[in-house]
Formats: sequence, C-alpha cells, structure tokens
Amino acid sequence: MAISSSEFFKGGFWDLTVFQKAGRMSRSVYEVSKRFPREEMYSLTDQCRRSSRSVRGNIAEAYRKRRYKAHFVSKLSDSDAENSETQVWMKEALDLGYLELKDIEEIMTPSIEIGRMLSEMMDNPDKWCLPERAKR
Repeated sequence: MAISSSEFFKGGFWDLTVFQKAGRMSRSVYEVSKRFPREEMYSLTDQCRRSSRSVRGNIAEAYRKRRYKAHFVSKLSDSDAENSETQVWMKEALDLGYLELKDIEEIMTPSIEIGRMLSEMMDNPDKWCLPERAKR
C-alpha cells in the first residue's frame, strides 16, 4: 500500500504555525535571492538561504527536545538568532541595491511574527514541553 507524502509531513512540529511560517519565509528568501548578482552566490545569497532555512530546522530540533526545558529553549533561541540574521541579510541586500523594500516585505513581516512567536514559546516553555511523567 503506497503512502502519500502528506502522511509523512503531518503531526508534531509539522503542524506548528511558527514552523509553517518559517517554511514560507525561507521559500520567499530563496526566490528573492535569485535576483542577487552572480558574485554574491557564495556569500550573501548563501548566507540568506542558510539562515532562513535554519530557522525552521531549529524549530524542529526544539520540538524534539521538549523533554528538557532548557534544551528546548536553547534550540528556540538558536532559531530566533537565525531569524534575526535573516533580517540583517535582507537589510544588507536592500542597502546594496539588490532589492527594494517591497521585495523584502513578504520576508520581514513574517520574520517579525516568527520572532514574536518564538519569544512567546521561550517565555512559556511549560506550555510546550512534555510533562515530568512523560520523561520516564
């Protein structure tokens, strides 16, 4: 019996709104970074893509670390740092004239929302972490 790909990607971190927003943001970064000059391929283009993808990856890792509150918060903090780095690279692309403000709006707006969501999760880890009895 064949399994559809959508069956692999549901439940757990796949269903988190912040994870989904981070995925959409990462794809937007990928699309706008295609416009960067060729000489930026191994620098700014790569940096933008890596940091935006790491936001989502660290959320998934944090979700799997829910047994340990400190580790959960640490991975979310890493995700938040990558999110901030993505904002910096988008501003750099704007400053260098590679993009216009309207080009990065679909990245910066969700990035700010993602930052707020991550902060909320870090401020309230008990809401997300597994109860003590589930650790055994």
